[in-house]
Amino acid sequence: MKYVRILLKVLLGLVIFLGLFLAVSLSPVDYTPYQQTAYYRLTNQRLRKLAPPPKPKMPLQAGWAKVNITPPYTTPTGGYGARWGKHWESVHDSIYVRAIVLDNGSTKVALVALDLLITPPTVTEQLKKRLPEIGFRWEDVYTGAIHSHNSLGGWAPGLVGRLFSGKFDQRIIDRITDAILKSIVTAQQQLAPAALGFTDVSARPFIYNRLNNAYPVDDKIRLLKLQKTDGTSALLCTYSGHATIVNMKAYQFLSRDYPGALVDKLEKETGGFAAFMAGAVGSTGSRASNEKDRFVAIDQFTDSLMTRISPALTNLKTRPDSALGVLTLPLALREPSPRILGDWRVRPGLFYSLYGNYPSDLKALRIGQTVLLGAPCDFSGELVPAIDQVATQKGFNLMVTSFDGGYVGYITPDKYYQLKAYETQTMNWFGPYNGAYFTEMMQGLLRKF
Repeated sequence: MKYVRILLKVLLGLVIFLGLFLAVSLSPVDYTPYQQTAYYRLTNQRLRKLAPPPKPKMPLQAGWAKVNITPPYTTPTGGYGARWGKHWESVHDSIYVRAIVLDNGSTKVALVALDLLITPPTVTEQLKKRLPEIGFRWEDVYTGAIHSHNSLGGWAPGLVGRLFSGKFDQRIIDRITDAILKSIVTAQQQLAPAALGFTDVSARPFIYNRLNNAYPVDDKIRLLKLQKTDGTSALLCTYSGHATIVNMKAYQFLSRDYPGALVDKLEKETGGFAAFMAGAVGSTGSRASNEKDRFVAIDQFTDSLMTRISPALTNLKTRPDSALGVLTLPLALREPSPRILGDWRVRPGLFYSLYGNYPSDLKALRIGQTVLLGAPCDFSGELVPAIDQVATQKGFNLMVTSFDGGYVGYITPDKYYQLKAYETQTMNWFGPYNGAYFTEMMQGLLRKF
């Protein structure tokens, strides 16, 4: 009986401890409609205060450059928590930073495309401090990533960061930041007058909705072309298929996945420069073949995309247009609300201790009659049509990109909030109604131009 009493006391102690832990760690989800919240009022106030960009003082000039950031040492393979921080062992294809600098005499902007999973918030923090070294501010820079799940890791501290990208390594942050600065400086040295062109093509057969295949996705490949008077050109390409053709078991390869292969094919076909940014990839997958060799599957997939792209490039015309502007909207959010049990969420203090507390922005970049909208998340393609309606009313071509500057998880349509899925349960970090909230703010940014 003595041992039974001891066991019961231990069990009672564990129950009490667990109860206290849950009491201090969890709280109910806040379902206050977003338009009734203080964070909405704050962001809306910031939006109203944003001034439209100034008029151009000279014809648009553009320059571009890339810097190889493949390290001489291995890193964790960023992208899948199931890999437990395993390092890649060989380089299948090198990793780059690509920059395009634009200047019309009154506005100067750097567009930076990273061959990474996301734009690491740790890199954003360093850029905010170091961009003045080269004559830029964070507000002058628009970033995006290819979202390869086989690229460099080691760029995020904390438990959540370790799951995403493996053990933190400050060398990686410094290496990426240095390369971004170098690419911007080099691109700026190449500035010359440039004309603009835009086109898009549907690639519906090669993409699907991971949440509900009955619902549409943003299936367009979008191409923005810059062409200098000497005939040299640059292409910015966006597409919303997840770069996960290399599966989670193939951690041993460093690779840009299909966006890297697509960029290589674009550069070969045009003889110029190309960069890729992931589009509205939230809850979309790439429909690749079941070929056992995933790099063969990547070649097949990109060849299929090129059959759509090549004719469009042949017919793509450019013309002068000096309109240029960039808007940065600091984004206030609901308290962190990652759900653990039903409608019970982790309290903010615990979330920030596990992930970190990083400020996030929405970005808008107008280049001629094309507007890029950048979101700090996996942004759902199902939300794009409502934003595109405003773009069409304004006479703009629209390119929505994910992974600008920070990372706040997945932003999906609000109708999915109660759906028990990876995108809506595990990766929804900031509660309900963010689909409508982000859409409204992105529409508001479009109306500023």
